[in-house]
Amino acid sequence: METNPTYSSLVAVGDSFTEGMSDLLPDGSYRGWADLLAGRMAARAPDFRYANLAVRGKLIGQIVEEQVDVAAAMGADVITLVGGLNDTLRPKCDMGRVRGLLEEAVEKLAPACRQLVLMRSPGRQGPVLARFRPRMEELFTCVDELAERHGAVVVDLYGAPSLSDPRLWDVDRLHLSAEGHRRVAEAVWQGLGYDPEDTEWRTPMPATAPPGWVTRRVTDARFARQHLLPWIGRRLTGRSSGDGLPAKRPELLPYEGPAA
Repeated sequence: METNPTYSSLVAVGDSFTEGMSDLLPDGSYRGWADLLAGRMAARAPDFRYANLAVRGKLIGQIVEEQVDVAAAMGADVITLVGGLNDTLRPKCDMGRVRGLLEEAVEKLAPACRQLVLMRSPGRQGPVLARFRPRMEELFTCVDELAERHGAVVVDLYGAPSLSDPRLWDVDRLHLSAEGHRRVAEAVWQGLGYDPEDTEWRTPMPATAPPGWVTRRVTDARFARQHLLPWIGRRLTGRSSGDGLPAKRPELLPYEGPAA
């Protein structure tokens, strides 16, 4: 791995995690770790270009079908690929198929860039995701094996104590907050070989007194009504939150956003 390398372009591939939910901007759009990372990289490289093909709700099969070939054809210096986690959250999940599709994606993307970046996605504490952890960890084992075989960088967010803290997650309990995305951007930045800007991104937030019983029950009821039940409804009807949505930044164009 190079130290403080100069990369001239970045393409991000994936789902809502890479699209940037729930790092909401005032205009109603999402920023997220990939935009933050692009801003930092652009500050180091004149004429830096960035594309973000991620769309919320996408399964690994959709990512392979809709994004991977497009990303590979762009010839970017760095490609990030995060996918498969949505599959693990489905009641009926064929992990053999997920692993095969992820392998197909890596085999196409690794030779198409200077550096492919894979991730072990973060997982928050709590009972809702506990039942899915064995699948998640099987997915991450596959990520590790593919990275070793193809020379990809693995950014281990799952093993970072800070990112399991519920305070770094949005009220929907599925997507990171702005501070969570900032820490992910720092993790990928360091994974690419740049000097750290935050050496403590893994460090847990200072402890605070937990909310009282009544507050927790009210919060749980609001979460179930506003987020959990609609999510279950989409699963049962075969719909996705990303149906009909275009890619965030479908072309590899100069990035003029502020550095982060």
